[in-house]
Amino acid sequence: PPALPEVSELDALRHYTRLSQRNYGIDVGFYPLGSCTMKYNPRINEKVAALAGFTHAHPLQPVALSQGALQLMYELQEDLKAITGFAEVTLQNVAGAHGELLSLMLIKKYHETRGEGDKRKIVLVPDSAHGTNPASAALCGFTVKSIPTNAEGDTDLDALCAALEDYGDQVAAMMLTNPSTLGLFDRNARKACELLHEAGALVFCDGANMNALVGIMRPADLGFDCMHLNLHKTFSTPHGGGGPGAGAVGVSERLVPFLPVPRVVRTDDGRYALSYDHPHTIGRVHAFYGNFLNLVRAYTYIRAYGGEHLRTIGEFAVLNANYILARIRHAFPPAIDRLCMHECVVTAKHFKQQHGVRAFDIAKRLLDYGFHPPTMYFPLIVPECLMIEPTETESKQTLDMFANALLEIAREAMEQPELVQGAPYTTPVRRLDEAAAAKHLILRWQGEVVYPQEVPACAC
Repeated sequence: PPALPEVSELDALRHYTRLSQRNYGIDVGFYPLGSCTMKYNPRINEKVAALAGFTHAHPLQPVALSQGALQLMYELQEDLKAITGFAEVTLQNVAGAHGELLSLMLIKKYHETRGEGDKRKIVLVPDSAHGTNPASAALCGFTVKSIPTNAEGDTDLDALCAALEDYGDQVAAMMLTNPSTLGLFDRNARKACELLHEAGALVFCDGANMNALVGIMRPADLGFDCMHLNLHKTFSTPHGGGGPGAGAVGVSERLVPFLPVPRVVRTDDGRYALSYDHPHTIGRVHAFYGNFLNLVRAYTYIRAYGGEHLRTIGEFAVLNANYILARIRHAFPPAIDRLCMHECVVTAKHFKQQHGVRAFDIAKRLLDYGFHPPTMYFPLIVPECLMIEPTETESKQTLDMFANALLEIAREAMEQPELVQGAPYTTPVRRLDEAAAAKHLILRWQGEVVYPQEVPACAC
């Protein structure tokens, strides 16, 4: 018989309750992961998504019985078109990287219909890009070439011009994140779009950092041809634990014919339908119509703000990030000394050089102060990097507590570096043996794990 534990219901309840108390999420505390936009997910979103008309719907039920769901998706498309300035939007994608991949598929189809598909095989990607950018390009069959960032944190136009000169009509597109992963608005984005269009290439905007711009400016106005939006970031649908996501894609007129089907449309009689009659479409990119309940949540969020108040999202996101930077900059200098957008990118390289304390150690020590660490070591072009994104939903009190913790850790790094190097001390699990985890992969359940003698086990 199976060796099941003999425990009471109360003991089992207490066990799982204790486990839940060890978890960390946005409902528990500040979650400053850079380029992740871990904002508060309003509970009104959950109440609307739990309505029986949505939860009991089935994707195969007749269109006549799906009018409410289709109307919501259509109106969400229209809202996102107004926010971004693009001609059309699709909601099928279920992740940000999925939206990147779709955008590149659309660009590829565009060049193929113009008879240039065989030669336009290069995608340009900035050196500060998210890792999913080159991965998506490679998955779509493109060759990736890197474009450096200049000393001011903008796209290096000289390097871009040189690349266009070298590769000419081999360039299919450029993938540009704006604001960039340096937390800065790329002031050369419009000029970059012009140069690429003159060369016959298109430009994709990675919309992962749209939280800084929502309601303030429309990316399409800079000249971008397509863009993905992380509804699970900018528009507050939950994404802890890896999903489920929603990566809507907006496109300019030239890419509309290639959008995936079915498309949600409004007919002349005011009803809503699924349209498949698009001969140049690339087809489906996901079963049915995306992660529908996340679309409900994003729609609720946008409508709760209303068009006239959406800009407060970007305004307070930028304000909070600059406040954090102002509080900590004398201890953690910015990677590039400019007004930041939704997140600030700072460096701890001087602590490593002078005291042997790495950004990794500082992040671990933050756990002892009750905070989730910010993103570390990204973007890759910044040594000993910490990327902090407070979002618009945090209070000044929370920001001050976090800044005070970082400043105290900076003092510890100078006066007691060994204390920071050994952190954390208060967590249920301390430092994992990452070297052992990487060398001895365990991909299936094996009961009790015993590492080889030459590799020390995890310090728990």
